[in-house]
Amino acid sequence: MARQRRSDEYAEFAAARAGHLFRSACLLTAGDTHLAEDLVQETFGRLYVRWGRVSRVENPAAYAQTVLTRAFLAHQRRRSSGERATDAFPELPGAGDGDATLRLTLLDALARLPAKDRAVVVLRYWDDRSVEQTADVLGVSSAAVRTRCSRALGRLRALLGEDLAEYARP
Repeated sequence: MARQRRSDEYAEFAAARAGHLFRSACLLTAGDTHLAEDLVQETFGRLYVRWGRVSRVENPAAYAQTVLTRAFLAHQRRRSSGERATDAFPELPGAGDGDATLRLTLLDALARLPAKDRAVVVLRYWDDRSVEQTADVLGVSSAAVRTRCSRALGRLRALLGEDLAEYARP
């Protein structure tokens, strides 16, 4: 009975968080939807194994985001040298909803950031975490997060230039 209840709670949580985790993973992977799906599946697998403990933490959604980010960084560290980045992005789910040129431009700029800088940008500005929360997820100091954030935003400004407004809809 308790096992079934816990399983139902996990299924409900997974269904509610899947979309947000997938979108976060797409940003972390700079549009690689296949890798994003793999990372989300890995995240849910890790959560399922520890669901008894995870369900009792203050914010299971934040815990899931932390697991996803760490899975992404671990993947970046172990990625084989045979993999090559591409400049062509697959169409993202819901791609017809907005300005495709802007989306692809932003994904391309994110792809050019180092993995840890990309993780900082996604956690701070997509997931709306504080410097301290981001530092906790990444296992670094708050000063390191501020430095990476400043460097990443400067790099994004250099990549996107002042002409970013031409991509945005009026």
